[in-house]
Amino acid sequence: MRRLGLTLLGLVLISGSAAAQSRWPAGDEIGMANNLGPATWARCAPLLADPKAKSYEISHIRSNTMPQSPFGTPLVEKYRPTVGIPGTRHAFNGEETVSGEPGAQGTQMDALGHFAVLPEPWDGKSEFPSGRATYYGGFKQQEVKPTPDSPLQKLGIEKVPPILTTAILLDARTHLGKGKPMEPGALVTAADIEAMLKAQGLDKRGLLPGDVLYIYTGWGDGWIDPDTAKTYYTKGPGLSYDAAKYIEGKQIVLVALDNPFTDPVPDGMLIGKADPAPGTPPGLPFAIHHHNLVVAGIHNIQNANLGELAKDRVWLSCTMILPLRSRGSSGSPVRPVSIGVPGQ
Repeated sequence: MRRLGLTLLGLVLISGSAAAQSRWPAGDEIGMANNLGPATWARCAPLLADPKAKSYEISHIRSNTMPQSPFGTPLVEKYRPTVGIPGTRHAFNGEETVSGEPGAQGTQMDALGHFAVLPEPWDGKSEFPSGRATYYGGFKQQEVKPTPDSPLQKLGIEKVPPILTTAILLDARTHLGKGKPMEPGALVTAADIEAMLKAQGLDKRGLLPGDVLYIYTGWGDGWIDPDTAKTYYTKGPGLSYDAAKYIEGKQIVLVALDNPFTDPVPDGMLIGKADPAPGTPPGLPFAIHHHNLVVAGIHNIQNANLGELAKDRVWLSCTMILPLRSRGSSGSPVRPVSIGVPGQ
């Protein structure tokens, strides 16, 4: 595998097979979020009303010193001095974003328009053929991003409805890592998901349409601020390709792992010294992003903070996820929360 610079790697992400048509009516822009509504809200009600329930933060605190993704401009915020208004007793504080891609850093959520697919792999030498890209639901580049500097006209993060639904947490750190964080490139397969559901007493309930699926791999234990080791974003475990198709079959609305990629990234893959994980389709090194966003209409959250939820064995919870309504953005910072009963 030839060495891939970060710019080239970012473009290779959208190479591969054609996008599948949505299972929803033509023109759909929200994918599996079509399953949200009174049924998922009703599933939440008993969890919210349980006097033993606790609330859990599923996001990491954002800062200038947190681990930062190589796929987005580093986020730098400047904190302004305390100032006042002449003739008043007021004093107030503020800050400004100096640089960065907020929707690509920290705990963040992908819009469906974050990824597209080409009919064949790009050679990396000719001009990038963005005009041939196809997005979720069969939308074409001209419909989604007609000019290089335009916001997304379709499939932007502002199209995501409020996600209020039940969430299943699977403890892969315990069941696959044997109590330790899963290794870089290690896979959570469809069979593993079913085995964990059974081991955690969830097999009779299973995964329901409109559920959120949280998977704790233990990789998030390495989210340390300040980030001095600079290794968190270089590798990690992730979902297998058959797991992505399994999740699609269950009509999950969103999947979140405590890792930076959702996809498995073996050590050395990002610098061209290792191949993608076994079972990855040719030309799609980030096949889980491709399948979820382009084919299935399933949103991703990266860098979910799942340690406390797993520690308290909250396997079933009510989760609330609200991305920012930034017109035409391909992602958003997000603060998911879950409410559930410890020790299930």
